[in-house]
Amino acid sequence: MLDQNIVREATRLTRAGQLAEATALLQRMLRGESVAGASGGTTRDAPARLEPPTIELKASVVEEREGRQTTRKTAAFGRHRKSVAPLDGMRELSGLDLRGPMTRPSPSARDIAPADTRFIAGTFCGAAGSRTYKLFVPSRTQGQLFPLVVMLHGCTQSPDDFAAGTRMNFLAEEQNCFVVYPEQPRGANQSKCWNWFRTGDQQRDGGEPSLIAGITRQIMRNYPIDPKRVYVAGLSAGGAAAAIMAATHADLYAAVGIHSGLACGAARDLPSAFAAMRQGGGEIVDGGPSVPTIVFHGDRDTTVHPNNGDRIVEQAAKAARAKAKVIDGRVRDGHAYTRTILIDAGGRVVSEQWNVHGAGHAWSGGSPAGSYTDPRGPDATREMLRFFLDHSLPR
Repeated sequence: MLDQNIVREATRLTRAGQLAEATALLQRMLRGESVAGASGGTTRDAPARLEPPTIELKASVVEEREGRQTTRKTAAFGRHRKSVAPLDGMRELSGLDLRGPMTRPSPSARDIAPADTRFIAGTFCGAAGSRTYKLFVPSRTQGQLFPLVVMLHGCTQSPDDFAAGTRMNFLAEEQNCFVVYPEQPRGANQSKCWNWFRTGDQQRDGGEPSLIAGITRQIMRNYPIDPKRVYVAGLSAGGAAAAIMAATHADLYAAVGIHSGLACGAARDLPSAFAAMRQGGGEIVDGGPSVPTIVFHGDRDTTVHPNNGDRIVEQAAKAARAKAKVIDGRVRDGHAYTRTILIDAGGRVVSEQWNVHGAGHAWSGGSPAGSYTDPRGPDATREMLRFFLDHSLPR
């Protein structure tokens, strides 16, 4: 149970702009350590670092079994999940996400994008500030309008690292898509996390959502982008930010992909963010029109509780009853998974949820060239892009 004195002190530190101190205070409390100065002092203990997964198997789906089609309430999606180990004291958190070693080598160019394509840097400036980004430009860009995927990295990651780990640029070259990777600087968050847990960064016309939307629109103006086929996806803190973008910009994004993330409104400050990550978010927020949503989450995730995936699906569906098609499968030499597809009364796919059994806090089916990937899972990149291209905004 959370010590309310410590929570109040962490809240005070957060409001004072001392995010590092507030995070360290909550970490120590959740580990069960004694916390000096909880009634008014601060702590400057450095957060622990955690080595990234070192998995080197290549994933390929080899079997699927479709379950009986049923009608159920969206809140029942969690019943197919295996039991989940409790979070381990949040020791891997700093700024609300997984930490990686600072000595990890940068990925090579051949790991980031295919040959004969471009991966170029840009900057957007708006009322809320500025952000740099990297843009993948496919090799064939003439004669038509193309889809655009916005990819929001997790904490401590960079556009290069996220591109290498997800291999989204390689799939985008196959499907002829542009991909943009906004970058969160350390000046905005010490661990380069998107600040999904702050109310000022959960609104349409301000904070980080306005910057991400600004980057999206800038690419749409400067390149041949189909405005009906623009999508947003993210991992962990980036997944939570993607959920916010879908909730606040349903007119801009035709679909959203959330990997190991949290629903929009799951937290309002640092203490509630830790609680949401530990046990799942609170009340579901009505963010406006529903955006088709694909969710990936490992059921052994000890950084962001898997219950958060269920909350995202509930928020996306906003329907009391819908038909669910359940498919069980397994990756060769890898993880089993349960895939649940929710279809509304009009035959529209509202959401697709992938529970990856035995997986932790890492991009499913990703490449070890990037951080926080699990190549033994189903290919989240390929499945997200397939889901995205099946959806477009109304004409």
